[in-house]
Amino acid sequence: MNFLKLLNLSGLFAAHRGARSIAPENTLLALKKSVGHCDFVEVDVQLSSDEVAIIMHDDTLERTTNISQIDSLKSRKPYRVCDFTFEELKTLDYGSWFYKEKKQKEAVLTLHDTLAFIKKNEMFINVEIKDMYGLFDDEKVVSIVIDEIKKTDMLQSVLISSFRHEYLKILKEKLPDIPTAVLVEDSHPDNLIEYLKELRADAYSFNNELADEKIVKKLREAGFYVGVYTVNDFERVKELFGMGVNYIFSDILYK
Repeated sequence: MNFLKLLNLSGLFAAHRGARSIAPENTLLALKKSVGHCDFVEVDVQLSSDEVAIIMHDDTLERTTNISQIDSLKSRKPYRVCDFTFEELKTLDYGSWFYKEKKQKEAVLTLHDTLAFIKKNEMFINVEIKDMYGLFDDEKVVSIVIDEIKKTDMLQSVLISSFRHEYLKILKEKLPDIPTAVLVEDSHPDNLIEYLKELRADAYSFNNELADEKIVKKLREAGFYVGVYTVNDFERVKELFGMGVNYIFSDILYK
């Protein structure tokens, strides 16, 4: 089964940044804990200064690493991911921040290792490409992600999404068969259906506050799969599935 066939199923749960309610987000441990408890995993990818694709949500490292405690690095505020080499990122702890008592260190997770893990465990994954406009060339960003997907032979098991829709346009030009999802947060684009068709998108993911029966019906009738993030209230989950939403992103492992 490929990702598009998966989306034809109903009531799908995506583990948002892995099992982030019980493990440090976007780490290997979060992926491990999500196995068997979701329909697919969602992670965020961005580039180190030397263009290694790593798994990280924030543009900066302060919230989810110990960078402010590393003498050789703590002076380099604002700790943007794109300002550090992969070798430097490997020196950080990505896990201990999560725990109140007994600390547990976690290493930086690469896109390559993430895809290899998903493949080994016969899972599906939504890779969100973080908006790196102005930091790296759009074509370069997309090419690096595509290379990792090809190296791990994961084309059939990946959904690519982004708030930077230019990435999705380039992806479809390079790999017409790869499933893509347009991400939005505060408002829907004008002429939404036409806009999605122009991007050749397969799916549309938007925040919970924007979701209502009218927009879901409009999207589904136009042939687009619909996802809503980030929903941690199970009553709301049931309501959204009742509207016809295909998949829900959640911090909670409901399965």
